[in-house]
Amino acid sequence: MFFFRLLSRLPLPVLYLFSDLLYLIARYVISYRKKVIDENLRYAFPQKTPLERKKIRNKFYRNFTDAFFAETIKMLTISEKELKQRFQVINQDLVDNPVKSGKSSLMMAGHVFNWEMAILGVALNTEVTAETVYLKLNNSFFNNLMLKIRTHFGGVMTEKSAFRRSMITMRGTPRIVHLAADQRPRVSDSRYTREFMNRPALFFEGGEVLAKKMDLPVFFGTMTKIKRGHYRFEFSPLATPPYIDHTQHSITDEFCRRLEDNIRAQPDLYLWSHKRWKI
Repeated sequence: MFFFRLLSRLPLPVLYLFSDLLYLIARYVISYRKKVIDENLRYAFPQKTPLERKKIRNKFYRNFTDAFFAETIKMLTISEKELKQRFQVINQDLVDNPVKSGKSSLMMAGHVFNWEMAILGVALNTEVTAETVYLKLNNSFFNNLMLKIRTHFGGVMTEKSAFRRSMITMRGTPRIVHLAADQRPRVSDSRYTREFMNRPALFFEGGEVLAKKMDLPVFFGTMTKIKRGHYRFEFSPLATPPYIDHTQHSITDEFCRRLEDNIRAQPDLYLWSHKRWKI
C-alpha cells in the first residue's frame, strides 16, 4: 500500500508517462483482449468501417490505461482542489434534494471512463451521504486498495451481498445509492434480457425493483471526457414515482437507452474489453 501511496504523490502528467508505456504494451505487444473488443465494436457499430472501429479500439486502449492506472492511482491522494478542477459534477442538487426531504435517491450509470473518478466526484460534491454498491475483488490486497481510493472523500462503499441487508435502513437513513447498472448479473441473480448496442444482453434489475418497491426517484449520470484527465458528469431525472402506470422493465429500459446515447457520443470511453454480451 505504501508503494501505491508514494506513486500517487506524483503529478498526474508524470503518471501519464507510465500510462503511455502501458498503452503501447496493451496495443502493440499483448493486444489486450483484441478479439473481444473487435467483436463488441463490430456488433455495436455495424455502420462504421473497419478503420473507424479500429480507431475506436485504439482510443479505448488509451482511455483504459489512463483510467485504470494513472487516474485511479492518483485518486488515492488527490486533493479536493485538483479533483474539482478535473471532474465537474452537474446538477448534483437534483440528486441531493430528495435525500434532504427524507427520501433516498438512486443514481444509475454505466462503465464509461472514468467511472471510478465519479465515485469520488459525487462524494466530494454532495451535501448528503453517498453510498456505492460494489462487487468485491477476488484479490484482497487490490480490493482493500480500491476501497481506500473510493472512500478518499467520505463515500460509503457497500458490497453487493451486504447491500440487501442495508436496504432496510434506507427509509430511516435516506441517502444517495449509486448503482453501476450495466454489470453482467450472476447466474444466481434475477436477470432480464434485452437488446443493448445491437445484441441481446443480460441486466440485473435491482435498481428497478428497489425504486418501484420504495417509490424512489432515479437519476442517470452522463459521462463526458473534455480532455485528458478532465471529465464532466451530469445528472438528469430518469424516473420519478409514483410508478403505478409504469410497465415492467420501464426503468431498466430507459437506463439502457440513456447509456447507449452516452456510449455513441464518445464510444472509446466504454469498457469494450468486458465480455458484457455473454448470454
